[in-house]
Amino acid sequence: MPFTELLVGQPAHGGHCVARVPDGEGERVVFVRHALPGERVRVTITEHRSSFLRGEAVEILEPSADRVDSPWPEAGAGGVGGGELAHASLPAQRRWKQHVLAETLRRIGGPELAEQAGEVPEPRALPGDDEAGGLGYRTRVSLTVAQDGTAGMHAHRGHEVRSLGGMPLAAPGIADLDLLGPESPWRSLWHPGARLTAVAPSADEPLLLIDGKPASLPGRRRPRRSVRERVSTAVGPLDYRVDTAGFWQVHRQAPAVLAEEVLAAAAAGGDTANALAGAQILELYAGAGLLTLPLAHAVGASGAVMTVEGAASAVQDARRNLAGQNQVTLGQARIDAGTVREAAAEFGGAPDVVVLDPPRAGAGAEVMAAIAAVRARRVVLVSCDPAALARDAADALGRGYRVERMVPLDFFPHTHHVEVVTTLVR
Repeated sequence: MPFTELLVGQPAHGGHCVARVPDGEGERVVFVRHALPGERVRVTITEHRSSFLRGEAVEILEPSADRVDSPWPEAGAGGVGGGELAHASLPAQRRWKQHVLAETLRRIGGPELAEQAGEVPEPRALPGDDEAGGLGYRTRVSLTVAQDGTAGMHAHRGHEVRSLGGMPLAAPGIADLDLLGPESPWRSLWHPGARLTAVAPSADEPLLLIDGKPASLPGRRRPRRSVRERVSTAVGPLDYRVDTAGFWQVHRQAPAVLAEEVLAAAAAGGDTANALAGAQILELYAGAGLLTLPLAHAVGASGAVMTVEGAASAVQDARRNLAGQNQVTLGQARIDAGTVREAAAEFGGAPDVVVLDPPRAGAGAEVMAAIAAVRARRVVLVSCDPAALARDAADALGRGYRVERMVPLDFFPHTHHVEVVTTLVR
């Protein structure tokens, strides 16, 4: 079945639309990339599984009104991974993510979670994205060196590295590094198969990591082990130092928007400058302290933020960033690698708020059980995967919490990914 004509249905989690082909007396599901709901397309089948097929739309016979010319054709059918929604208008991308989020909450989280979530809103665009067409936002980009020595990305679900001619999602500072093409000045420093990480921080010069180590061209500034980031928040501008290989939100506006949403959720929608004063906050998965710093400023000298973080380099970054703050206005703050119960015990009672921003896989049942055991009245859960959100939120509901609010945020234009800030209360 090299090619087949299909009528495409609704989107599914992962950047596909669902279509069906006859299979004996029934039908078989085909997950189709690079299509839009309602389109009739010609599909090449790329993968056969026992219960489903995968395919890519290679010819659009009846296009959707939401289809646009992709700003990144190299990520189209047969191309590199990423940019899988670039053929849809930005409003259509957000409706796609809204549908997938609602369906995932229902399918994985169950009817109770779907009912409490209510009508899931469209992900909110970040400042400047609509004007820029959703381009030039990524401050971190990962590449691999192809066999011919040029920088590229892996083919979708494949091992072959495809050389790139452009990176339209990357921030301008990354383009300034001049990584692409056979004339790149960096080629003498890398080898085929090398992993490249380009970083364009908000308050520092862009840099390149080769196989995880900061690199520099002859005669240039020596490689740095950390970069500076500046974030405008409701408690004022905050400065951070982040390990060059450490985690940081990739969208240029995401750190400020996420801090704003988390502070508002923790403050129950009140004035964050006053509503959190004196609060006792337990934070999990702090990273470099992106949320730790604004939370510590918001609770003030009479409040406290206890943070649990497992990665040693992140603990070091977060502690350093806290040490650089104005201690007069800062609440008591401690970052450690302990457990949820150990951190909560420091309060001598239940924390007022638990804030957690786990990795893509989610917090998991063990962590959600520990949060419920410390009996926090309010939990602010940051999720970057709808399935992980559905599992964690459903677990919280089973432990006596209810959904107060969900705020989807479009941190990743032209991809299927979406960030969600969920407030749970009991």
